Amino acid sequence: MLDVTNPSVVDTITFEGHSFYLKRDDLLHPDFSGNKARKLHYFLENDFPDISKIVSYGSAQSNAMYSLSVLAKMRGWEFEYTVDHVADYLLENPHGNYKGALDNGMRLRQAQPPFPELVEGNKNILFIEEGGRQKEAEYGIKILAEEIINWQKENNIDTLNIFLPSGTGTTALFLQKYLPDNTVYTNPCVGDAVYLKKQFFELEEDENYHPSIISLDKKHHFGKLYRENYKIWLKLQQQTGVVFDLLYDPLGWRTLLAHPEVLSKPILYIHQGGVLGNESMLPRYERKYKKEELENENILQ
Repeated sequence: MLDVTNPSVVDTITFEGHSFYLKRDDLLHPDFSGNKARKLHYFLENDFPDISKIVSYGSAQSNAMYSLSVLAKMRGWEFEYTVDHVADYLLENPHGNYKGALDNGMRLRQAQPPFPELVEGNKNILFIEEGGRQKEAEYGIKILAEEIINWQKENNIDTLNIFLPSGTGTTALFLQKYLPDNTVYTNPCVGDAVYLKKQFFELEEDENYHPSIISLDKKHHFGKLYRENYKIWLKLQQQTGVVFDLLYDPLGWRTLLAHPEVLSKPILYIHQGGVLGNESMLPRYERKYKKEELENENILQ
């Protein structure tokens, strides 16, 4: 079975005058990078002799969708994925995670979840919640927490503030559960803090295990193109040499820098991968906010 268990490296980067530790989960594996490697670790490591099909749902450019398509292909399983909408341009010009998943044999279905008729009473189907939000994800995220603890000991770091942006909040939640001596901070990228808190309660009723949520004052709409997101993404690449995801990380870094209290301790940023999605996001940003215009504003300096 595919091995994604080797600890990811931790780099030291400087951004906007601040020093950060960067956990490079994005380098774990080309098909199972970042949080998908952690969330799907349980399914990669264990055998499921009765399973013949994976069913899941989400957006048409989901990172989880692509990783699940790889898992299904590896196992010889069918993969059925439900979306509520696919843009005409994407249908006519498949690219990014969408194309990769189709190439791996994904069967796409357009409908509105929930769809219990697809899975109820069928022991041959493995149902994966959107974004991998389920208890099995705890297995791999606990390993990530153990890696962080071991790295702390090796580098004589007593306490850390740990940061990562959240969709469902699954990774941040289980990290906080297994890192009680550190504080895990996260920001909501899909919905607001109330929505994210609801996601936490879906998996863990004990609020002592919940991460600390920080946000920007201004409301953010998931998937919308924001000039500030593109600007900080370009700055990150120039100042650190690291390519980040364009959907979650820009808002994450903007939020983190807006909360200096989080920077009061050594801080570890978890790079959760997802850069394959940039293949679809980057052209959209470049069409709307030309790089030349941004350079003229000296925002890359």
